[in-house]
Amino acid sequence: MSDFEIPDLKKMKLPADLKKLDQKQCEVLCAEIRQLLIDTVSKNGGHLASNLGTVELTLAIHRVFDSPKDKIVWDVGHQSYTHKILTGRLERFGTIRLENGLSGFCRPDESVHDAFISGHSSNSVSAGLGIATAMKLSGSKRHTVVVLGDGAFTGGLVYEGLNNAGKSETNLIIILNHNEMSISKNVGSIAKYLSTLRTKESYHKTKNVVEKALDKTPLVGKPIIRAVKASKKAVKNVMLNSTMFEDLGFAFIGPLDGHDSEALENGLNAAKALGKPVVVHVNTIKGKGYAPAEENPGEFHGVGSFEIATGNPDVVLPDSYSSVFGKELLALANKDSRIVAVTAAMKYGTGLQYFAKAHADRFFDVGIAEEHAVTFCAGLASMGMVPVFAVYSTFLQRSYDQLIHDLSICGTHTVLCIDRAGIVGEDGETHQGIFDIPMLTSIPNTTIYSPSCYEELRLCLRAAVASRSGITAVRYPKGRDNSLFEKTDLNTAYTLRRNGGRLLVVCYGRLYDNVMKAAELLHNEGIVFDVLKLVKIFPVEKELYELVGSYDRALFFEECYRYGSIAEKYSAVCRNVSSYAIDGFVRHGSPSVLLDECGLSPEKIADRIREHCNG
Repeated sequence: MSDFEIPDLKKMKLPADLKKLDQKQCEVLCAEIRQLLIDTVSKNGGHLASNLGTVELTLAIHRVFDSPKDKIVWDVGHQSYTHKILTGRLERFGTIRLENGLSGFCRPDESVHDAFISGHSSNSVSAGLGIATAMKLSGSKRHTVVVLGDGAFTGGLVYEGLNNAGKSETNLIIILNHNEMSISKNVGSIAKYLSTLRTKESYHKTKNVVEKALDKTPLVGKPIIRAVKASKKAVKNVMLNSTMFEDLGFAFIGPLDGHDSEALENGLNAAKALGKPVVVHVNTIKGKGYAPAEENPGEFHGVGSFEIATGNPDVVLPDSYSSVFGKELLALANKDSRIVAVTAAMKYGTGLQYFAKAHADRFFDVGIAEEHAVTFCAGLASMGMVPVFAVYSTFLQRSYDQLIHDLSICGTHTVLCIDRAGIVGEDGETHQGIFDIPMLTSIPNTTIYSPSCYEELRLCLRAAVASRSGITAVRYPKGRDNSLFEKTDLNTAYTLRRNGGRLLVVCYGRLYDNVMKAAELLHNEGIVFDVLKLVKIFPVEKELYELVGSYDRALFFEECYRYGSIAEKYSAVCRNVSSYAIDGFVRHGSPSVLLDECGLSPEKIADRIREHCNG
């Protein structure tokens, strides 16, 4: 840039000024961005390793393409922090994942530079093809750039998108960011295949393909040809008839060094000039530039706050619902050789590391493939095994058809251990676990438990494993059990606490502790009510319909979406039911604040009860 030698993010007009930088200035800028990422994530938590690995790549994309005229689609979006910094959100970057701050994922309502909503994996190729097709139909010559990691290639939707995109004759460029990690180490044949491409050193036919395409590009083509020739690291190969991508109709460029800005720009310019669907294979190092994250990329994939000097991340603690589940499942598996554990790239997140270490032959990480996981469990169950699928609530949504067709109809028994059920907090709308109850209660042959503390979780897991038919789900929240209620009469059915009132408050899961705190708040006001704590929340037993119907009024408090809630099941039979659940999507923020905003904190629950008693 002409105004200054060392680039200053705060003084730049972004992203336009990025094109004015030379390569040395790009290196300086990347170092500055990395430090900003480390400083911010150390305070706010978030996805660190993946973002450190894509700094040069993101800069190269914005130097070669013109966002928002060219559309950039990020798969999952957890690696888009640098993209946010470079597209006018620098001043607000310190608010990322905080209440009323920037989202940790891409949101079109946050910026015109976010072309598509993100949060879940493997949808970017399909979305990008839709955008590219719409641009083609409108006569636009602009490009659609899709950025996805090799972890996303373990999800089946990617292949549905690739199958349609390769011969689409659109200006679609798919950047495969290969770091051999999603959250856990990537697994399966596709991971091995991509690793082979990562080290492939074939240069044949590069000249014929790239130069022929670029030669037809006026003004731009010749300089790019010279640049490609000049840089040995720029475009290592363009391979014809040698990868599955060519077989699907794509041109293929790569592998490129994902931390060599010049090579990346030359490769992307070559892809841009081809005028057809292209896959650009980029090799990056997850956690690049921060030693603790490079050494332990899994631990630094998604972290809470951490100490920069030591690199000690605030990861899932032994004192958490996930770890209690994992250890209890291991204890059960030690006694029953039929128990098999399945995860979709979430071994550590779901607490299955204990099981995996002790029973490696009965542990299966299927990658980011929840649909496959459910049907795989159905096959296991059909042969007498007891499959336990540990999965985040938000990711279980992908497997709705398999739950119905492959499990429910046949009546085979599979245990779903649904982690992160309810409000999860800082990851926002795409990750809140508020739809598993409406989803699962619409499926026949399904039983759902919702424990309110650790010991109840253990009881429910034992009951779920012991069951011999249908889908049995145990849902529990993120984090530790902070409940203070009296742990007596714990069971897997329900507990009724009678206080002599004609008002009944009904709840389940961690909200029971909030209800009991609300009862303490109201005690001095002389407001009394009975409390029904459900544990087996579905299907509803006849005696519970009768019990709820015997009160003047029954108030249901639920940490799930209102429509399809448990209260709706009761209201179909009982006319005295009032429902307090969650309306619509829930933004990002701390769980305690979000629960309060949803009317589910002890104080807000007390307010609702007070209104009914005083009304």
